[in-house]
Amino acid sequence: MSDTLARILTDPAYHDYLGILKGARNGFVYGVKVRFPHALIMAILFGRADWPTRLRAIFRATKQHALNLAKFVSIYKTFLLLQKKANGGKERSFDTFVAGLLSGYIVFGDRNAINEQIVLYVCSRVVASFIPRASTPYAMSSTASSTGRPVPPDARYFSIFAALCWGAVMWLFNERGETIQPGMFNSMTYLYRDSDRWSNLRTLLWHNK
Repeated sequence: MSDTLARILTDPAYHDYLGILKGARNGFVYGVKVRFPHALIMAILFGRADWPTRLRAIFRATKQHALNLAKFVSIYKTFLLLQKKANGGKERSFDTFVAGLLSGYIVFGDRNAINEQIVLYVCSRVVASFIPRASTPYAMSSTASSTGRPVPPDARYFSIFAALCWGAVMWLFNERGETIQPGMFNSMTYLYRDSDRWSNLRTLLWHNK
């Protein structure tokens, strides 16, 4: 039995199918690792309910994040495999875009707090990718290959990008706060508005309120 299982696990014919399973597993584990500490910190900093209620909220957020990533990775890999089979076993460069487009709509198209945070995070990385890259010893080689190393942004352009991002978000927070993602709005309120309010030494240095 173990020999049969070992042959299946190493058989190239099953590789793509097992990759879907492994992708779902990795998506779930990564989602737990990312969301649980974030949800815990947010519950400590901004939670107002009793701890049983906060723990249930932490569990729900962690479960949703983990399951969504697991679903996205598995559906994405499935669409890649279907396109590959439809093209005679050959992969095309735009297959990843099509698979990501469809998977993103299916998994993250439903607007809720968790999905919004993930989509905004992905969006920020996509926007940042357009910053001109720095010249590094490995920047001259092609980065199109999956083995290519990421090239960091050019420091001059990154400085301008960072300044514009921070200028824009601070203006939005002050003038159009309703447009900012709720988690970020709470964090910015804690940093910039709550720090303007205290009534005694205790609420100045020890407790926020």
